[in-house]
Amino acid sequence: MTEDASYRDPRLAALYDRMNPFAADTEFYLAFADEHPGSRILDIGCGTGLLTVELARRGHRMLGADPAEAMLDIARTRDGGDLVEWLRAEASELPPGDADLAIMTGHVAQVFVTDDAWTDALAAAHRALRPGGLLVFESRDPQAQAWLRWGDGREVLDTPDGRVTAWNEVTGASGGVVGLVGHYEWEDGEHVTDEGALRFRTEEELRASLVGAGFGVRAVYGDWMRGPVTDTTTELIVVADARPV
Repeated sequence: MTEDASYRDPRLAALYDRMNPFAADTEFYLAFADEHPGSRILDIGCGTGLLTVELARRGHRMLGADPAEAMLDIARTRDGGDLVEWLRAEASELPPGDADLAIMTGHVAQVFVTDDAWTDALAAAHRALRPGGLLVFESRDPQAQAWLRWGDGREVLDTPDGRVTAWNEVTGASGGVVGLVGHYEWEDGEHVTDEGALRFRTEEELRASLVGAGFGVRAVYGDWMRGPVTDTTTELIVVADARPV
C-alpha cells in the first residue's frame, strides 16, 4: 500500500521521509482530522508513520496499517510511535472496526492498479468504518498527465549512508496505468531499481467505484485548499461516507 513495493527494502524505506516531507497535503489531512477531535482514525498505507504519529500527538486514536515491514520498523521506533497501534496488513486484510475516519495519503489509492484490487480495498475500508464514518484520500487527476514530467529531473538526498540520487523512468502509459522504474544510485556506485505501476482514475471512475462499494461521495476537491475541480486540476481529493449495508 505504500507508493510501490520498493519500500519493503530497508535502504529505500529509510529514504521515504526525505522524499516525502510535510507539505500542503499533510496540512490538509491534519486540518481535516482536527475538525473531528478525538477521532478513531485508520491510516491505510501509513508508511513510516510521519503523519500517523502527528495525528496521535493531537489526541486522535490511531491505527496505522501497511504491508511493508521495513516501513513499519521505522514507524514503530519514531518518537511518539508508542502512541499508535501498528498493523502489518494489505488493504484487503484490514479487520472490521468502528473507525470514525480512514485516510489514504501519499497517493496510496493509485497503487491498486486493477479494478479488483481497488474494489477489495474499498470494501475493507468500508468494513473498518462505523456507519457514517469518512474515507478521505487523493488520486492524481489523469487529465494533468503528470507522468509526462516525471523523467525530467533527479533528486539528490543526503543520508547517513551517503548521498543518493533518485529519479523515475516512465516505461509506458495505457488504459490509465502508468508503468514506472524507480532508480536510486549511491555515491559508491550501487544502483538499485524497482519496477511498479500506478493507476490513474478519472473523477467519474472514482465516484462510481465508491458508490459501488457502499459509500456516498460528499466532496471531490481539486486542490489542497478545498477548491473545486477545474480544467487545471492536478489532484482529485475525495471525501466519502460509509453508508449502511
